[in-house]
Amino acid sequence: MKFVYCFGRGQAEGSAKMRDLLGGKGANLAEMTNLGFPVPPGFTISTKACLLYDQAQRQFPGGLLAEVQRNLKRLEAAMGKRFGDAANPLLVSVRSGAAVSMPGMMDTVLNLGLNDRTVLGLITRSGNPRFAFDAYRRFIQMFGNVVLRVDHGEFERIILEQKRDRHVTSDTELDQEALKELVGEFKQLIRRATGRDFPEDPMGQLTAAIEAVFASWNNERAIIYRNLHHIPHTLGTGVNVQAMVFGNLGQDSGTGVVFTRDPRSGQRRLYGEFLMNAQGEDVVAGIRTPQSIDRLRAMLPTVYARLVALCHTLERHYRDMQDIEFTVEAGTLYLLQTRAGARTGQAAVRIAVEMVRERRITRDTALLRVDPAQLDQLLHPTLDSNVKLPVLAKGLPASPGAAVGVVVFDAHEAMRLAEDGTRVVLVRAETSPEDVGGMAAAEGILTTRGGTTSHAAVVGRGMGKPCVVGCAEITVDERARTFSVNGETIRAGDYITLDGSTGSVMKGQATLVEPRLAGEFKTLMGWADAVRRLAVRANADTPHDAAVARGFGAEGIGLCRTEHMFFGAERLPCVRAMIMATTTAEREAALARLLPMQRSDFKGLFKEMKGLPVTIRLLDPPLHEFVPHAEEEVQRVAGQLGVSASEIRAKAEALREFNPMLGHRGCRLGLTFPEINVMQARAIFEAACELWKEGQRVIPEVMVPLVGHVNELRITRAKIVEVAEDTMRRYQVKVPYLVGTMIEVPRAALTAREVARQAEFFSFGTNDLTQMTFGFSRDDAGKFLPSYLEQGILERDPFVTLDQSGVGQLIELAVREGRSARKALKVGICGEHGGDPASVEFCHRAGLDYVSCSPYRVPIARLAAAQAVLKRGRQP
Repeated sequence: MKFVYCFGRGQAEGSAKMRDLLGGKGANLAEMTNLGFPVPPGFTISTKACLLYDQAQRQFPGGLLAEVQRNLKRLEAAMGKRFGDAANPLLVSVRSGAAVSMPGMMDTVLNLGLNDRTVLGLITRSGNPRFAFDAYRRFIQMFGNVVLRVDHGEFERIILEQKRDRHVTSDTELDQEALKELVGEFKQLIRRATGRDFPEDPMGQLTAAIEAVFASWNNERAIIYRNLHHIPHTLGTGVNVQAMVFGNLGQDSGTGVVFTRDPRSGQRRLYGEFLMNAQGEDVVAGIRTPQSIDRLRAMLPTVYARLVALCHTLERHYRDMQDIEFTVEAGTLYLLQTRAGARTGQAAVRIAVEMVRERRITRDTALLRVDPAQLDQLLHPTLDSNVKLPVLAKGLPASPGAAVGVVVFDAHEAMRLAEDGTRVVLVRAETSPEDVGGMAAAEGILTTRGGTTSHAAVVGRGMGKPCVVGCAEITVDERARTFSVNGETIRAGDYITLDGSTGSVMKGQATLVEPRLAGEFKTLMGWADAVRRLAVRANADTPHDAAVARGFGAEGIGLCRTEHMFFGAERLPCVRAMIMATTTAEREAALARLLPMQRSDFKGLFKEMKGLPVTIRLLDPPLHEFVPHAEEEVQRVAGQLGVSASEIRAKAEALREFNPMLGHRGCRLGLTFPEINVMQARAIFEAACELWKEGQRVIPEVMVPLVGHVNELRITRAKIVEVAEDTMRRYQVKVPYLVGTMIEVPRAALTAREVARQAEFFSFGTNDLTQMTFGFSRDDAGKFLPSYLEQGILERDPFVTLDQSGVGQLIELAVREGRSARKALKVGICGEHGGDPASVEFCHRAGLDYVSCSPYRVPIARLAAAQAVLKRGRQP
């Protein structure tokens, strides 16, 4: 089995098509080599070797090291240098590269091959002792952290002490002697931390570095990143061993990152940053704040012109925006990597639409190019321009959008607070890959160091988080949990607002405004609508929610939860009076007070939907949810209702259930207390008839919840139809309507043929259907689901992405059996799975008519529905 593939000097054993085997970085290095680009030669160890290493409990597969040594000889010949040679040493970088880009999540080692002998050869060859010792201290630091697991902060502490002792502020100001001292101090640190001397054997260094990169595939931050982005854990990473080129040789050398388009906005312009006299990690890690790529034109005009030409060629070749790492060594340009650039949702949409207009890609490709989940970034509020807050500082705008939250300085604290529902803004001097969980939990990210291609910026953009970086005016004291700026101190727990579009950091909580569909977003949605087969509805309980949904293109309401209408100062006392009633007449009297309120609710929804279907679910939750339990509330409600507190407590005890979600709720309530269903049906049809008489078209669909047996639906349906026909006779109008059921009990799915004889539509309530199929309580599953995901028991959270092999099988069975009994049966889904792209694709395959989701996820579902069509046949 072949494990190692070489590239360099215009020839490569791989290509961009071998991404799964070589990883994205290795495949693109091979592709650029084949295109004749200036790529330092090297070789790639395949992802298969990584997977075999894991399977063998961290043992290299047989023959791998022999292949590495053969390819190392080829690299020596290509470079005219020898690995470990004291006179003319070959140095290499060792970098990870999975099939799917995971920026900063795995490990890199630069300048590998240096030791006390080879550093002298590097001095002789370069004629630059400062450069040689700078490269050596960098290597010891990276190898010490990545391979030997010595805390990165310990190395940084030593560097800070050196700079303080020498009265300098930048690493580049440290002279040859200071760097030589750092080498010695770093080695002493490693000896103290590991009990071993720093390894001098270059081949031993290389073997250990390869092993560390393999192991980094399963480090904590990589696992968290893959879970966040739904990347399979079974891909493995490639290892790229490449001849070093040096950006830290002096002021005619440097390193940088450039995007062929602006990854924040999608604007068609070169966007990036560079540092002179630096190595690549300086830019990516955000340790120094770099300069804009435009400045390179004045400093190295020939290099800049060459870089621009190569960028344009790469974008044309890949037909996508590229993220390119480059190094300039003594005036010569080298490309170290290209990949599809991480971009904001706004940029993804603009780039896709503009590339169609530029005739680089087709509309189908554009639709497939945009991740539906990224649209979520465009659907969140921005700052209200009319509200002014004091601006504390301004940094670099790295990822657009607005974020409001309390300041936190620790990633774990951000995760903890966010889980409790607190909005947080993560503030750091600079982020590292270990912060990824806190970055995902935060509303926004603020750093004092780094540029717009730093770790914080790239990861923040990929997550769609508003992000401000390089805010040098701010001084962070993580121990004191404060940051200070212009004499003002902001403490952990204080509110700040970030504007990721301008870089402004403001004190306090700004008002945010709702987004709108416009421009390229509207164009892309139009293309999606022309392709998709599934209709997209919204879950909406108020006219405001319905209006938002219509603005985002909803084609009806797929779920109106009427219980949400029962809360409020006016309504809740009526509901509680109905619950406390001891006779049917008393219940009907209480419900009669609710009737006009319900009728008004439904009229508002019908008006907003302007003739589109509105599915209204009858009362679903158990009655205990409306009864007070706290003693203070019990006393207050007793006074309102004119009953004793003991009666309230007795009723609460009578309604108490061991498992309320499987108890007296849904259709069971309506069968026990039919007057509830009668009131709701009357409110629905009176609202519909009144609007119909005013000339407005209305399509009510009455949904009976929690049916498990056809007889439950038969009896309930008969009562609804009776009320509907009576109401229409009184109003002397004929309103088209449907009566159907929510399929959320497995038995209803299994007996769908019988149920369909009484139902004109099915709507799958996948939240409850998932609970009942798995036997998980959604409210309690959080205690063990993270462990299930970590152990690989479940690939995804079944309450987020539909479980296709279990719950999905029930859905497919119900669709097939239901339509065998009623050919025109309308079938949809109304759980929040309706806004999850993978679940939408399943619904398309299963033959559903529509999906319904929250208003802000309607565009996501529209695009996902179009992609489902393209993936099953209309491939570009």
